[in-house]
Amino acid sequence: MSPLFSFFLLHIIVSAAGAQLRPHYYSESCPKAEAVVRHVMKKALIREPRSLASVMRFQFHDCFVNGCDASLLLDDTPTMLGEKLALANINSLRSYEVVDEVKEALEKVCPGIVSCADIIIMASKDAVALTGGPDWEVKLGRLDSLSASQEASDNVMPSPRANASFLIDLFGKFNLSIKDLVALSGSHSIGQARCFSIMFRLYNQSGTGRPDPVFDPKFRGKLNKLCPLNVDQNVTGDLDATPVVFDNQYFKDLVAERGFLNSDQTLFTFPETRAFVQLFSRDQHEFFKAFVEGMIKMGDLQVEQQGEVRRNCRVVNSRHPVTPRTCP
Repeated sequence: MSPLFSFFLLHIIVSAAGAQLRPHYYSESCPKAEAVVRHVMKKALIREPRSLASVMRFQFHDCFVNGCDASLLLDDTPTMLGEKLALANINSLRSYEVVDEVKEALEKVCPGIVSCADIIIMASKDAVALTGGPDWEVKLGRLDSLSASQEASDNVMPSPRANASFLIDLFGKFNLSIKDLVALSGSHSIGQARCFSIMFRLYNQSGTGRPDPVFDPKFRGKLNKLCPLNVDQNVTGDLDATPVVFDNQYFKDLVAERGFLNSDQTLFTFPETRAFVQLFSRDQHEFFKAFVEGMIKMGDLQVEQQGEVRRNCRVVNSRHPVTPRTCP
C-alpha cells in the first residue's frame, strides 16, 4: 500500500468524524424527498427485482472511494477516467438508470436541492427495506463531488478473491469493525454475481488446478453446471438461496459451505469472522441491527472537498462549486 493511499484513507477517517450530516435534512427545502425516492424504488422493484440489489451496493462502492460523494455516478470525460470502468465495477455494477430516474423525479419536485450522494444513501436503504430487510433513518446533507478517479477505485475496492484477513484490514482503515464487515457482507443476501467471479474457485483455487475444498459437494456441482469452463463468464448466479429477499439466508449458506464468492465463504472459515457468521445465521434480528449500524457508519465517510448538487448525476454541472454544507 502506497504512502499516498494510506494518507488518503486517514483523511477519510478524520473527516468522517466531523461530517455534519443529520436526519430530516430536507424537511424544509424538499419535504417529499424521501417519499419520492421510495416511490421510484418501488417501481424499480416491480420492473426488475434484481435492480434493487445493484442500487444497494452503490453505497459501498461509492463511500469507500473518496467518501460518500456520488463520484461513482460520474461518466468518463475526455479528461477524466471515472469509477464506472474500475476493476470492481465494470461489468458488475448496473442499474445506474434507477438513480437517474430518482434524480429526474426529485428535480421536478424541488430542482437543485437533493444531491446525488444523498440519493445513493436513501436508495440503498430503500432497496433493503423493500426486499424484506430493516428500515432506518438516514443522515443526509452530502454534496456531490466534482471529479472521479478510476485509479482511486482500483486502489481501494476488493476483488471477489479477497480473503477475510484482507477485508478486516481494509475495513479497519475506515474505522469499520470486524462485526461491521461481516454484517455489511450480508448485503449479498440479495442479488447475483457473475461466473467470472468464481471461475478460479471452481477450477483453480490458489493456483492448484483444483476447486476450493471449502465447497458443499452438491452446491459445487450446481455451480459447475452454471459456470462450466467454456461458459460466457457474464452468466450470473444467485448470491444466496433467497436472492430477492433480504434475510439471513446468506449466513446460513456460508455455514453450510454454500457461499458463492470466495470473499463470502472465507468469512466462515476465518476464525476472527466465523463467530459473527454463526451469530447472524441463527439470529436475523441481530444481523439486521448490525447491518443498519454498519450502513450508517459507512454513510458517514466523507472527505473535505468542494462539491455541488448536480442536476444530472452523471455529469458535473458547475464551475463554481460551493463549500461543504454545515448544519445550522
